[in-house]
Amino acid sequence: MRERIKQSFLQDIGKELAEENVAVFAGAGMSAGSGFVNWAELLRPIADELGLDVDREKDLVALAQYHCNDNEANRSQLNQRLIEEFSREAEETENHRILARLPIRTYWTTNYDRIIELALDKAGKISDVKHTKDHLATTKPKRDAVVYKMHGDVEHPSQAVLTKDDYEKYHVKMEQYLANLKGDLISKTFIFIGFSFTDPNLDYILSRVRVAYEKNQRRHYCFIKNVEKQKDEDDADFEYRVRKQEYFVKDLARFNIKTILIDDFREITDLLKRLEKKFKSKTVFISGAAHEYGSIGEHQALKFVYELSKKLVSKNMRIVSGFGLGVGSSVISGALEQTFKSPKAKLEDKLILRPFPQSTAGEVPLSELWTKYREDMINYAGITLFLFGNKLDGNEIISSNGMREEFEIAKQNELFLLPIGTTGYMSKELWLELNTQIQNNYNISNKMKELFLKLGELEFNSECLIDTIIEILDLNEKNQ
Repeated sequence: MRERIKQSFLQDIGKELAEENVAVFAGAGMSAGSGFVNWAELLRPIADELGLDVDREKDLVALAQYHCNDNEANRSQLNQRLIEEFSREAEETENHRILARLPIRTYWTTNYDRIIELALDKAGKISDVKHTKDHLATTKPKRDAVVYKMHGDVEHPSQAVLTKDDYEKYHVKMEQYLANLKGDLISKTFIFIGFSFTDPNLDYILSRVRVAYEKNQRRHYCFIKNVEKQKDEDDADFEYRVRKQEYFVKDLARFNIKTILIDDFREITDLLKRLEKKFKSKTVFISGAAHEYGSIGEHQALKFVYELSKKLVSKNMRIVSGFGLGVGSSVISGALEQTFKSPKAKLEDKLILRPFPQSTAGEVPLSELWTKYREDMINYAGITLFLFGNKLDGNEIISSNGMREEFEIAKQNELFLLPIGTTGYMSKELWLELNTQIQNNYNISNKMKELFLKLGELEFNSECLIDTIIEILDLNEKNQ
C-alpha cells in the first residue's frame, strides 16, 4: 500500500513537473534539518517567564498570546526570540537542494527563516519573496520562483504572525494572500513537507486549505511520520495515538491530500531523489566529438547521429548538446526536424544548446571555463550518451579528454551512462570499462546486460543500434 502511494507520487508529480504545475508547502519540520528550533523550543523561555511548562502546553499560539497579555500587548521579547533563533546562518538540507533544482516556481511556507531562498540562490535561481500583501503588487525581474511567507520573515519580526491575535486578524489583513493560495491550490499540485501533530500551525493551514477547495479538488501529497511508541508508554496510549493518526489521514483525504506515511525522515529525501532522477531521465546529454569517423565513414556516422536525435525527440525526450565537433550539427538537425513536425511544439522544451567558447579574454583559463560549462550542461540531464570521441592533436588523432571529463562528471552526478562503443575512440574505451562492471553486477537484469553488450560488440548498423539504445532507455525508465 505504502509503495503504491509512493509510485503514484512519482508518477503524478513527475508529470506535473514537466508542466511546471508543482508547488511546495513547507512547514517547520522542513527547516528542522537545518538546525532551526520548533515552536516549542522557540517559546520555551517565554513559557518559563510565565511560570508555565511548554512541554505540557498543546496550544502554543495561545501561549504566545498569554505573553503579550502579560506584557500589556508588548511583544518585543517574542520578536527578539525570532531574531535570535532564525537569523543565524544555516545550511540548507538535501531536501531543499533537490526541490530548488527541480522546475518548481511556487513555494508557500509558514517558516520565518530564509533557507528556501538560500537554496534557490545556490541553484542559480532568482526568488521573489512575498511576506506582506503589498509585495503581491510587485514582480521581481527575471524571477524563477515565488516564495510566499505566510507568517512573515525573520528580518521583519514585528510583522510576523505569532500570537492568537495575529491569527484571528489574518483572514482580514491578508485576504489577498489567501486568494493567491486558493488559486494555487486549485491550479497546482502541492507537496506538503514538514508538518506533524506537534506543529502549532497545522490547524490553521488545514482551515485555509478547507476554504480553498471546492467540489473538483486537485490531488496533493503530504508526508507524515508514523507514530512511534515512546519510552515507558503503555500499549493503550500508543494504540490511541495510532488510531488518532489513522483518523487524521482519512480526514486529509477529504481534501484529496494523499498521505505518504514514513518511518524515517530520510525516506522523504530518498523519494525526492527518485523524483529528480525520474524527471531528469527525460533529458539526454549527448557527449560527442569527431574529427574522423573510422571505418563507419562520415556519411553513415552523421546519418546515425541525425536519426538518433530524431528518435529521442519523438520519444518526448529533451536533448542537451554542447555542439561537439563533427557531431553537434547532426544532433541539432535531427532534433529540429522532429520538433517542427508538431506546430505547437516549443523548441526550448526539446533542445538545449550550449556551444563551447573557443577563446577567452577573461581571467578564468579556458580549460576551467569548459569544466564549469560541462557541469552546468550535465546538471540538466539524467542520461548521458557518448558518441565517437576523438580530436586532432597536431598531426595525430587521439581520444577526446573532454569526453572523459564529461564521463567523470556524469558519473559523479549519478547519471545513467551509455557509451556507444561501436562508434569507437573514447566511447569504446568508456564502454569497455562500464561493460565489465555491468556484466559482474548481480543487481542488473540479464536483459540489460545483453542490450549493453550490443552497444560495443554489434557490427555498426544505424537502425539496429538506435533500436538497442531506445530499448535500453525504456528498460531503465521501467526500473526506476
